Formats: sequence, C-alpha cells, structure tokens
Amino acid sequence: MVKRISLAGADCPVARALDVIGDWWSLLIIRDAFDGVRRFGDFQSGLTIAKGMLASRLRDLVERGVLETRPASDGSAYREYVLTERGRGLFLVIVALRQWGEDHLYRPGEPHSTLVDTRGGAVARLDLRSGDGGALGWDDTRVRKADEEPPRFNRKVLRRASGKHSSGLPRAT
Repeated sequence: MVKRISLAGADCPVARALDVIGDWWSLLIIRDAFDGVRRFGDFQSGLTIAKGMLASRLRDLVERGVLETRPASDGSAYREYVLTERGRGLFLVIVALRQWGEDHLYRPGEPHSTLVDTRGGAVARLDLRSGDGGALGWDDTRVRKADEEPPRFNRKVLRRASGKHSSGLPRAT
C-alpha cells in the first residue's frame, strides 16, 4: 500500500482541502450527514462500507473538525456524528459535485436523485461571479501563486473609482 503524503502545508487551498476530504468515502459520508444521517450503523448500511473503513473515515473527519460527536438525540447510549461549521461549509462543494454529475454522468431522461429546496422547488445552478457581479467561466480566472507579487494599485485611482475619500467617507460632490 502506498503511504499517503500530507498536503496540509501546501500553498494551494485545493490541495489543503483535499488533504481533509479528498477520498470518495469521506465525501459520501459528508453528503449523507447533510441528508440527516447521524449514526454509525446508518452510515454503514446506507453506504455499504466496511465497518473498519467507516470507523477510520469518521475518526479522521472528527479529528479534522468536519464532524463532531454528540450524545444521541434519543437519549440512548449511542453517539451521533454531526457536521460542524467547517463541515457545513462543504455544502456548496457537495452541490457543485452533484450538479457536475447531473450534467456529465447521466443519459438524457435517466432517473437520478435531485436536490430541491425545503418547499420542494428547484434549486438554481451554481455559478461563479466576479466581485462586480459578472459571470465568470474557467477561462476568465487565473490562480495567483502564493509567492507571486500582488498587483500594485494607484491609491488615487482606487479612491476615485470607489467615490470615497481616503478617510473612507463618501466624496463631497
């Protein structure tokens, strides 16, 4: 078996994120947690994952702050796995994977599960927007490397463009 290397110190946010959630079992566990699955046995039966593999993935997601354990809500001796704020922050990742899968992995008319709002309505497609609200495609963006010098801006031009004085207050007209 190949030893897994850690990407926790990488300059790339994608690499660091994959260090935490990069295997498919972890993403499926997170997906099921969003769907309300809380108990080990329910994760295991729903995913048909080996118990040892599930225990390892759950332990890792807890250690990395994606899930936390709590006493069972029914008062039994069991523990439940609940998404943390960090874990809930993965919702758009799960939605993006879902929408990509719908677009590229199903034949037209082939049945599949769908994401709807709590009233049963359709969910809008995710899209990437610039700071000024314009739609962005993959070819409208680039990654600025961690060691790359950020662009230098002329402060006067920025103030004029924003309509604000250097104090941050609106410019008198």
